[in-house]
Amino acid sequence: MGEFGLIYRLTKDIEIKNKSTKYGVGDDCAVLSYPDTQVLVTTDLLMEGVHFDLTYIDLEHLGYKSAMVNISDVFAMNGTPRQITVSLALSKRFTVEDMEQFYSGLRRACNKWNVDIVGGDTTSSYTGLAISITCIGEARKEDIVYRNGARDTDLICVSGDLGAAYMGLQLLEREKSVYYAQVDDLRKKIAEAKAAGNDSRLKSLNAQLSTLHSFQPDFAGKEYLLQRQLQTEARGDIIQRLKEAGIHPTAMMDISDGLSSELMHICKQSGVGCRIFEKNIPIDYQTAVMAEELNMNVTTCALNGGEDYELLFTIPIGDHEKIEQIDDVHLIGHITDKKFGQLLVTRDNQEFELKAQGWNPLT
Repeated sequence: MGEFGLIYRLTKDIEIKNKSTKYGVGDDCAVLSYPDTQVLVTTDLLMEGVHFDLTYIDLEHLGYKSAMVNISDVFAMNGTPRQITVSLALSKRFTVEDMEQFYSGLRRACNKWNVDIVGGDTTSSYTGLAISITCIGEARKEDIVYRNGARDTDLICVSGDLGAAYMGLQLLEREKSVYYAQVDDLRKKIAEAKAAGNDSRLKSLNAQLSTLHSFQPDFAGKEYLLQRQLQTEARGDIIQRLKEAGIHPTAMMDISDGLSSELMHICKQSGVGCRIFEKNIPIDYQTAVMAEELNMNVTTCALNGGEDYELLFTIPIGDHEKIEQIDDVHLIGHITDKKFGQLLVTRDNQEFELKAQGWNPLT
């Protein structure tokens, strides 16, 4: 089929949705037009074995998630996503049908937010699947929200709940370990049976190994955690509600690496301190139950887990009543003068310095 044949097959029926997209896939460059607004550009690189594990995420969900994490960055600037480019490095183990599944998820995410796929690249890989997506958005100059605008007395807010995506990852890793432990145990017994020349036991063990291909992980009662890990959602709905309420955040970013890390980014770039309250951090019931099962501190998971892709933002204190009227937004603390530091106030009113213990892509 070749590179151009694959690109044509994956993109031939893409329909352009945005006026700013003058020309999409099919030439050396896409042509975009933004005469009256600021252009927002963000890129994410996702590597197999670092950012995702194909043992437990299928290619359609991976395509959906790959698009959403980029779309989320544009929303985090208070912008509107318009186009994406998609570049893939593929090993020989992937089929055309695999890529169609990936594009199915990718397009489902783009259709949700009316984003056009306008180009990209494909090449070969000797080390697995690599995905690079660039998302292009727009916003009026006066609407853009940076990380450096938080001021003393501003209120700190988050959307949704935190820690569930991380708990979903722990659940998937646990069940993967259970599966491979069983495989390793059977293979060891098979080797012993071969050495002993025990043909009847060897036949029985090989049959057991074959049945492991239909291994059913234990996900009962944890469906929300899996959804949060495998089907990331960008919170454009929150951006819309803020606009409808007449609230303009002073600083904002999405929570990809963990609440503590992101809040410290805002504080550093804004030159301020903060106080957040443990009792106000939104945590889903399934997250709390899973943390207890794994003997983990649920607050630590919510602070440092990452991949929630909720919005963390600050607003003027005068917008307190407005923000209370918005569903799925939680007030967790306030901005302080820099000299007071960045603190977590526990349920028993002790104060601890926040530490950035979230995801680090270079470790």
